[in-house]
Amino acid sequence: MFFLISHPPLSFPSQTMQAARCPTDELSLTNCAVVSEKDLQSGQHVTVKTTPNHKFVFTVKTHHTVSAGSIAFSLPQRKWAGLSIGQEVEVSNYNFDKSKQCIGAMTIEIDFLQKKSTDSSPYDSDRMAAEFIQQFNNQSFSVTQQLVFSFCDKLFGLMVKDIEAMDASILKGEPASGKKQKIDIGLMVGNSQVIFEKAESSSLTLVGKAKTKEARQTIINPDWNFEKMGIGGLDKEFSAIFRRAFASRVFPPDIVEQMGCKHVKGILLFGPPGCGKTLMARQIGKMLNAREPKIVNGPEILNKYVGESEANIRKLFADAEEEQKRLGANSGLHIIIFDELDAICKQRGTGASSTGVHDTVVNQLLSKIDGVEQLNNILVIGMTNRPDLIDDALMRPGRFEVKMEISLPDEKGRVQILNIHTTKMRGFNLLAGDVDIKELAAETKNYSGAELEGLVRAAQSTAMNRHIKATSTVEVDMERAEKLQVTRDDFMGSLNNDIKPAFGTNQEDYASYIMNGIIKWGDPVTHVLDDGELLVQQTKNSDRTPLVAVLLEGPPHSGKTALAAKIAEDSQFPFIKICSPDKMIGSSEISKCQAIKKVFDDAYKSQLSCVVVDDIERLLDYVPIGPRFSNLVLQALLVLLKKAPPKGRKLLIIGTTSRKDVLQEMEMLDAFSTTIHIPNISTGEQLVDALELLGSFTDKERANIAHQLKGKRVWIGIKKLLVLIEMSLQMDQDYRVTKFLSLLRDEGA
Repeated sequence: MFFLISHPPLSFPSQTMQAARCPTDELSLTNCAVVSEKDLQSGQHVTVKTTPNHKFVFTVKTHHTVSAGSIAFSLPQRKWAGLSIGQEVEVSNYNFDKSKQCIGAMTIEIDFLQKKSTDSSPYDSDRMAAEFIQQFNNQSFSVTQQLVFSFCDKLFGLMVKDIEAMDASILKGEPASGKKQKIDIGLMVGNSQVIFEKAESSSLTLVGKAKTKEARQTIINPDWNFEKMGIGGLDKEFSAIFRRAFASRVFPPDIVEQMGCKHVKGILLFGPPGCGKTLMARQIGKMLNAREPKIVNGPEILNKYVGESEANIRKLFADAEEEQKRLGANSGLHIIIFDELDAICKQRGTGASSTGVHDTVVNQLLSKIDGVEQLNNILVIGMTNRPDLIDDALMRPGRFEVKMEISLPDEKGRVQILNIHTTKMRGFNLLAGDVDIKELAAETKNYSGAELEGLVRAAQSTAMNRHIKATSTVEVDMERAEKLQVTRDDFMGSLNNDIKPAFGTNQEDYASYIMNGIIKWGDPVTHVLDDGELLVQQTKNSDRTPLVAVLLEGPPHSGKTALAAKIAEDSQFPFIKICSPDKMIGSSEISKCQAIKKVFDDAYKSQLSCVVVDDIERLLDYVPIGPRFSNLVLQALLVLLKKAPPKGRKLLIIGTTSRKDVLQEMEMLDAFSTTIHIPNISTGEQLVDALELLGSFTDKERANIAHQLKGKRVWIGIKKLLVLIEMSLQMDQDYRVTKFLSLLRDEGA
């Protein structure tokens, strides 16, 4: 409820009065017309008729300096009513209908009264509204009325834009009916609502709820579509970028202000080559209703003349600076994209050049993004394959604070990418019906987006090559060319021969180690595979142990490498690499360390990785004579075996060795989480089981071998056993068993 306390208005006949200048500045701020107490009483409302067709309603205030017969107006009032000093006006009493003319809500346009007094400080619209109601309670207001308002020692020019009458149900103490009625003239009361709206092109900053929600164009282009833009497999990454970088720009600005939220001004995209970093950055500009992005290749910034490189950086931000000075918070979004960011933003103090040009470029970029006069209307997107080279200061919050790894696409992503690159062929019926995109996606594990595009191109080339006539001149067989279609065989041929993934799993690597399969000659082999599966599940599922390292140790030829390769293959991890000494023949110690480190660095880029470190004593150049080994490689392995992968990554390391005792002396065993012993075949029954699984001898021959070995102990590795069997099978059938048993004796098995 509210109460109006005022003297009952006196009815009086209209009288002619002369317009005068308001006697004091304080009275100008009251928004009242000032009269002599001989003519009217303070608080009365009057109609001032300036011409036969123009009437204005004012609330009056008395002051002793105003002479009888005069009515004084402030400058804004005279401008609004079109009054001049000394003009005669007709003044009559005005009575408000309290049931229809009480102000429910009033929208007021606000700006600084004088341009020289502008500032960028935020003004609380809620406090402003409360003070406005207190200052102007029980006064009349009209649409288009102009007045001056003092708040926080600043003068503001106001103009009434819209008045809405108070709901009559509320006046009766009943629930609101929800009906809204616009009126031209209203009376300000204690529970009126005042809403401030910033004047167009004003630099005033309003915060709080008592301000209008500015109509603004959505930042996201309504026609935006991932697949139409040629981006596939990056849904998850883009969702994360959107949440961090764009959500605050899409949300209503008043809520963002209430939260005290600042916009993200920098995004760093990093990851292996060919995974879509540059493509994604270029398409972000099309997705947003912003200006065309400025795309800069890092090396283009550098200039041999002193100061030119820094000037190039300043030019990139010049448009955004000018617009922010002119429009303030209303400025649009400016996007600047740096490709190959590591070329210009290397760690400061590391450059060999005496000019220090890289350092000054980094300093200039820092000052523009997050300096004293920082810009709030920019989004800087940087891309690099080497985030480790970039200066640390650029990575802190307020600069490139959103760091997003654009990694290899998963199977769902590969389906999207292949669909994008085959859309046109499908539309013109050039893609054969036997091409299954899902099958291709399953076969192209660890292919980057660029490699998948290359695969499609290679398949197209293979298909087109079929329609070229092999004559003395190169020409196309037009009759057959009209029936051109790219088939499944074209894709499979390109997959096997033309395009290989530069990153991740190379199936040929570990397939060669298990080409004869795994011979489960007894419980020891089954136990090793079961333990390996447990370790794989631990790596996948445990958050406490992102790094799992297991050592398979046993005598030579016991099948350690084959078992390690089998565990790795069955894990189905997206990244599997075998670090083997056969790929480092003739390499120096430093080259070996770099090669081993690269395998682990690549592994850290994948969500789930498995690295097989095969034949560790060979990697270490160990020989029993001396003894001698490479301490440099040993120290590198010790560090890498214990180094946990980055957050969110999981790594399984499987090591193999035939010299557990040597690793014990080198203090390397402690680097492994667990050790699994791989034994040789040790009984005749196990050997016969192995022969049965291999299917190399007949049932009669195996029975003969079993009889000869009954009750005897044997000791032979499965790998050596395979060699002896193949040698025996070269003999005539009558002598194969005899030869096999002879070879076993010769080997001391």
